[in-house]
Order: sequence, then C-alpha cells, then structure tokens
Amino acid sequence: MLKVGIIGAGRIGRVHSESISKYVKGAEIKAISDVRITDELTAWAKSMDIPTVYDDYKQILQDPEIDAVLVCSSTNTHAPISIEAAQAGKHVFCEKPVDADPEKIREVLAAVEKAGVKFQVGFNRRFDHNFKAIKDRVIAGDIGQPHVIRVTSRDPEAPPIEYVKVSGGMFFDMTIHDFDMIRYLSGSEVEEVFAVGTVLVNPEIGKAGDIDTAVITLKLANGAIGVIDNSRKAAYGYDQRAEVFGSKGAIHITNDTGSTAVFSGENGVIGEKPKYFFLERYMQSFADEISCFVDSVVNDKPTLVNGNDGLQPVLIALAAKKSLEENRPVKLSEVA
Repeated sequence: MLKVGIIGAGRIGRVHSESISKYVKGAEIKAISDVRITDELTAWAKSMDIPTVYDDYKQILQDPEIDAVLVCSSTNTHAPISIEAAQAGKHVFCEKPVDADPEKIREVLAAVEKAGVKFQVGFNRRFDHNFKAIKDRVIAGDIGQPHVIRVTSRDPEAPPIEYVKVSGGMFFDMTIHDFDMIRYLSGSEVEEVFAVGTVLVNPEIGKAGDIDTAVITLKLANGAIGVIDNSRKAAYGYDQRAEVFGSKGAIHITNDTGSTAVFSGENGVIGEKPKYFFLERYMQSFADEISCFVDSVVNDKPTLVNGNDGLQPVLIALAAKKSLEENRPVKLSEVA
C-alpha cells in the first residue's frame, strides 16, 4: 500500500483526497498539510480517514513512511516544494502549472532526475473518457494524418476578481489545459502561436490586466493546425468539446450531460445542459490520473504525464501572452 501525503487542503487538494479515499486502490493518505488549520478542516480530514493534519508541509517530507506527495498548494509554491520533496526521496505528483517560469520548471526536472523519483503533472483531462477516445482513434490511424485539431473550453462563470489578479492570466490558469490537449491529441509539438483576446464577460477582468475571451491558433511540427476558443462564461454551462479532423476522417466529442434524455414537443426539442463545472465533469479523471501515478511508482513505470509535458504548455502560454501583447505570431523558440 503506497502511503501518500497531500500538501495543500484547498479545493484541488480535497478533490484528490476524496478520489484517493473513495476510488484509488493501492494508496492511502497518511497526512495532509495546509497553512491554515481550522476545525472544519480537521473534521473533514477525519471524515476522509486522514489520520494527521499538519500546518507545515515539511513534516510530511520528513516522514519516512510517506512514499509520495501530491503538491496541491498555491501555484507559486509548486516548484520549490517539488524540489524539496524530490530531495527528500519522495515521488512527486504536482498540480499544473509547475511554474510560470520555464527555468524554475527545468530546476524541478533536474532535481527529480538527480533524486531518481517519479514525477507526474496534473493534466487530468488526458484521463477523461471522452478525450481518451479521440486519442485512441488518432493512435490507431483511423483519421489518418491530422490536419486540424479544435478544442473548445468555456467556463460557466467567470472567477472572482481576486483570483484573476493572482492567477497569472487566463492562458496560465485556464487555457493551459487546452494547450496540453492540443499536444496530446495531435501527438506533435507546437512551433508557433497566434492569440487574439478581448474582454467581453466582465470589465473588471480587463481592469485587472487580463482577458476573458480568446481564440488561439497553433502551428504544429507535424504540419497540423490547432485552434482553441475560450470564454470565461458560457450561459448554458461548462462547455468542453474537441475534434480532430484528418486525411481519412474526423472524430469529435460533445459535452457530458446528466442524462442523454431529449424531450420533443410542439414547442421544440430540449436536451439537458452540460454538467455544471469541472468537479462534476472530470471527477473520474482525477481518480484515474492518481491511479496511474500510483501504478508508475509501485511498478516502476514511466509516468504518463511527465516533466516535459509540464514544461511545454507553459512555453505555449508564454508565447500566447507575447502574441496577444504584440499582435503577431510568436515562435516557441522565442520564449524557450
């Protein structure tokens, strides 16, 4: 039984805690840490059968019984804590992004390699049943040579302005999943990015220096073209769709809904809206990615989302940001 420690008891830390407790075989949580210990957190940890709650993550790293850690703390702490964990001999699962600075990510990768521990980045959408179905068809050659990869990602509500001010921008906290998905579905690296963005959802987002609506085109090394469209608010719910079009055909996925029931009546045809947000839409994928991480550690296999998979979307995000600011296509070599 792999013993794990979770660093950070915010929303994503609790998601992983619940998925491990309920769905992940072969792993148990020995401790969780957070900078703020409250009665509510202590009670929740007890309900999850987590025996220990620390206010200092270093106590997790110092525990010889803990084999692996999940870094679910604030983004600015991901890189330094990952390095400390590797140096302590712990296998590391790190939430995305590892860091907004490519050099800091490279420092993490160097530390992981030197320590000889496993390292996986939390791009959970790769483990979603819909996106995986596209990937399997692409690998099988069913659509032939990929020509166009399209990803639509729209949130049901814009985040609080306080979050926008510290998130690093939409390309880093939201679109970064889509940058990863373009690489995943195409099986190719991005070479050039052109981004167009504006503020259409909430003027306060613009005042905070960010955008809430964007379209990004990407040129890939295999000759294909990627297209991403984003919005911070879709009135009908969480919109997550994708398509790969190629020389032999096309495959696309639609949104998950509460049911497939469609009502037809004299006033029209009505189906259910998409599931509300990422917790409803992707909960199983969170469990599946941790199961794969556990399998990699226990059976000494390569992780399915490695350090380079954590680095490349950050480079793409930096190129997109530069493209938006300078209103021109930007090659990844300019930011690498």
